[in-house]
Amino acid sequence: MDRNNKKSDSRRLDCARRVIAHEAAAISGLVDKLDLQFDQAVEMLLGCKGRVIVTGIGKSGLIGKKIAATLSSTGIASFFLHPAEGAHGDLGLVSADDVVLAISKSGDSDELVDILPPLKRLSVPIILITGKIKSPLAGQADCVLNAAVNGEAGQDNLVPTSSTTAALVLGDALAVTLLEERGFSLEDFARLHPKGQLGRQLLLTVGDIMHTGDEIPIVRQDAPMKDVILEITTKRFGSTAVVDDGGRLVGIFTDGDLRRWVEKRADPLAGTAAEAMTPEPKTISGNELAVVVLNLMQQHKITCLLIVDNDHRPVGIVHLHDLLSAGVV
Repeated sequence: MDRNNKKSDSRRLDCARRVIAHEAAAISGLVDKLDLQFDQAVEMLLGCKGRVIVTGIGKSGLIGKKIAATLSSTGIASFFLHPAEGAHGDLGLVSADDVVLAISKSGDSDELVDILPPLKRLSVPIILITGKIKSPLAGQADCVLNAAVNGEAGQDNLVPTSSTTAALVLGDALAVTLLEERGFSLEDFARLHPKGQLGRQLLLTVGDIMHTGDEIPIVRQDAPMKDVILEITTKRFGSTAVVDDGGRLVGIFTDGDLRRWVEKRADPLAGTAAEAMTPEPKTISGNELAVVVLNLMQQHKITCLLIVDNDHRPVGIVHLHDLLSAGVV
């Protein structure tokens, strides 16, 4: 790399650092701007009997879409309404039970100015996030959140940067405050994100992924060793449950038990499952969370675990690979 390129890289890095520092300062500045208006906005959203309708135009609209998605992901029914479409019929989606969260840096976006009067006639509460708390839109809103910033992070304030970041952060502040006020738990979040890793960890039970029926390796306690070895080999779990005449679990016979059996027996095929098994193996119920089962298996360094019913009869078996394949980790 020549010297000119090194200088160029340095300028680029300096520019990036200035942008990040400017936006960080803009976010920090919001702390002192928070007042009772924020508390009022939270009360309005907590009391919403319908949906939270987020609206904005241009870059503010893009921020609004993210805020609406964040609210929805935390259990608050919310969607984004494009103000131009709202002025051409989509206001029919809004009811008096809803709350509108509007975003406008300037506070006088024409598209929002057009739809706020009809919303006011519907008696829909309006929260405004804006960079100008004295503006036409602010005058029509029931609650105004100050998102003013000291200029944008780019040259000549051409591109919305710090202002959109500030609006987004205020939206996040609302969402998280609402989350805490409502006592929204990890389990609540997981129910809304069943395909995410947290959802799998908090909702997936071992009963959802265990092998059942003929897939379970099972032998009677009086089964000859030939049948025990065949069951382990056929079912490919590296172990087999050992049950009594009533089908209740009395032990487990694993590959490790087989090795130890062979080492001490002149005739490895002589004997029964009851003689070679490990009694009272660890078991779990089908309602146990898969992540708990994974931790149990890792703690005790076992690769398979039997699932039993209330009568201690085997109803399933799970392998460590099943848990890993299900994305529990």
